[in-house]
Amino acid sequence: MLSWMLPWEASPTIIALCAACLILYARGLNTAELPASTRSGWRRVSFWLGIGLIYVALQTRFDYLAQHMFWIHRLQHLVLHHIGPMLICLAAPWAVIAAGLPRGWRAPANKLVHSRAVRGAYFCLQQPVVAFVLFTGLIAFWLWPSIHFRAMLSLREYECMNWSMAADGLLFWWLMLDPRSKQEGARMGFGPRIFVVLLAMGPQLAIGAYLSLHRGTLYDVYAVCGRLWPIAPVTDQEIGGLITWIPASMMSVVVGLILWQRWMRNDDRIHRSLVRSELPAGATVGADPVARPVS
Repeated sequence: MLSWMLPWEASPTIIALCAACLILYARGLNTAELPASTRSGWRRVSFWLGIGLIYVALQTRFDYLAQHMFWIHRLQHLVLHHIGPMLICLAAPWAVIAAGLPRGWRAPANKLVHSRAVRGAYFCLQQPVVAFVLFTGLIAFWLWPSIHFRAMLSLREYECMNWSMAADGLLFWWLMLDPRSKQEGARMGFGPRIFVVLLAMGPQLAIGAYLSLHRGTLYDVYAVCGRLWPIAPVTDQEIGGLITWIPASMMSVVVGLILWQRWMRNDDRIHRSLVRSELPAGATVGADPVARPVS
C-alpha cells in the first residue's frame, strides 16, 4: 500500500501545495480567531478527503493507470474536476487557511489577493456565463480526439490538462457552494446557482452519451501507450463515457440539493429575523405578542 501511494511521477509543486494546504489548515484550526462553525467536524473531514483524493489522482500509481486506460482517465478527471474540488469548497476552508498563515505572511498575502490584477482575473472567471462555459467547455476540449491524443503523449500538455481541470473545478464549485447569500457578499443567489449547476448537466450528459454510444474507437492513443488489461477499445470507451454520463452529472444533482437546503435555511433565518424585529421588547419568537397574564 505504501509503494502504491508513493508518487509515480513526483511533482514537487503538487506535493508542496497539498502539504502546505494541510499544514496551514491544521494551524488555522488551532487558532481562536474563527467561529466554531468554520471548524466543525464535517468541514474538516470534507477538506481532508478532498485534498487526499486530488493527491491520489495525481501522485500515486493511479496516475499511471489513468495514462493507460481511458475509463480510469475519466475517473481521474471525475476526481480532479468534480469530487475533490467539490469537497474542498463544501468545507469553505479559506478563512481557516488564512488564519493558519504565519503572522508575517498575512499582510503580503492579503495585499496579493486584493491586488487589482488578481481581483480582476477572479471577477472575470467568476462571471456565471464564463464559469459555465469553462466548466463544460474544458471537458469537451480535453476529450476532443486530436487534442486528447497529443495531451496523453506530451508530459507538459498532460500536466496542463490535469492542472486546468483541478483549478477550474475549484473556481466553479466555490461559485456554486459559497455558503453566503447574495446579500452577504456571494456572487450569485441560491436560485440562480441551482439553475446553473443543473444546466451544467446537459453538456456532460451529451458528451457521456456520445462516448458510450459511438460505434467506433475515438481514442487510439491508448493503443499506442498500451492498455493494461485485455479489454476491447470500444468497451474501454463505453465505460469512460458512462463515468462522464452518470456520476459526473449526478454531482450536479447533489450540489443542487445542498443549495436548496441552504436556500430554505437562509429564508427561514431571514423570516425569523424579521419576526424578531417586529416583536415588542422582551417578547420571544413563538410567543403570542398580544397575550396578557391572567389576573
